[in-house]
Amino acid sequence: MNQSFIFIISMDWYNITESSHMHLFLIPTVLLTSVTLLVNPVLSLCILCCPTLRQETRYLLLANMLFADMLFLAINLTMVSCNSVGLHMPHSLCEFMMVSMVMTYSTSVLTITLMVVDTYVAVRWPLRYIEILPPSRAWKIIMSLWVMAAVCPISLLVMFEAVMDSDNQSRPVCLMLIALHSLENKKVGVHLYFIIAISLCTVLIVYCYIHLYIITKTSGIWRSRYSRARMTLLAHILLLMMYFVPALVFAVELAILKKESVDVLGVWINLVNMCVLMLLPRCCTPYLYILRYHEIYETVQQVLWKKRHHSRSAPQNWT
Repeated sequence: MNQSFIFIISMDWYNITESSHMHLFLIPTVLLTSVTLLVNPVLSLCILCCPTLRQETRYLLLANMLFADMLFLAINLTMVSCNSVGLHMPHSLCEFMMVSMVMTYSTSVLTITLMVVDTYVAVRWPLRYIEILPPSRAWKIIMSLWVMAAVCPISLLVMFEAVMDSDNQSRPVCLMLIALHSLENKKVGVHLYFIIAISLCTVLIVYCYIHLYIITKTSGIWRSRYSRARMTLLAHILLLMMYFVPALVFAVELAILKKESVDVLGVWINLVNMCVLMLLPRCCTPYLYILRYHEIYETVQQVLWKKRHHSRSAPQNWT
């Protein structure tokens, strides 16, 4: 397979989306992205501007995840919009967007995994928690997460440039799936990387939650069926599943896309994954944390109240 064949696959992909009116998937993409971007910047600023929240590792990790989600949503919306109209994106720009998309998604998954580890450390060693994870160390960990998240897409890009030809022909569809499919046909098991990475994060999260239950089961917080602990755990598990399932779907797509052509079902699965499944957890995250954490809710409420108060008092200053 060479770059010209990738161009043919991209053309077939675009023709299928046009014939089946799949460009309508742009509607849920715009709606979910808009709903999320209305809240994420406000919530991130509240965390970073509030000294109390900024001194807690869990809120710094949350702000990092919100920032990664905002970047991912912007890149995903741009990519889906360009693909829906068949815009021939320059080769270098397409590669940059694919690398950025994988990096931001990986950062979100790594951050939410580390948030579970942070909760485990806080419960397991409450007296030493500030010593183990102070805010200064949290910033270093966050920077390390971005470096780790960048290793995967950059290494894939290097492999892609090394294995494939050097033809920089623009394509009507810019998709990571098509680029990695070319590596799969070169016997590079890329899908195994995604499956192993998600499996390791899942095992770590399950380990932390099991030990959290063992540590706290004698405290009585699990006795009530609708206790705050149960509801919080259930909400976090659902959120984790929504973050992890799209990555597994992508790995399965990559594993089953072996033939040198595309079909309607494969295009449908990819668009549902990109336009709905990947966006749902990012849409739910800010609202979940605002509703479940009183510190965040009160901070957001104070910021919005101040803005409303200033907007009402501004006309009086002119009189």
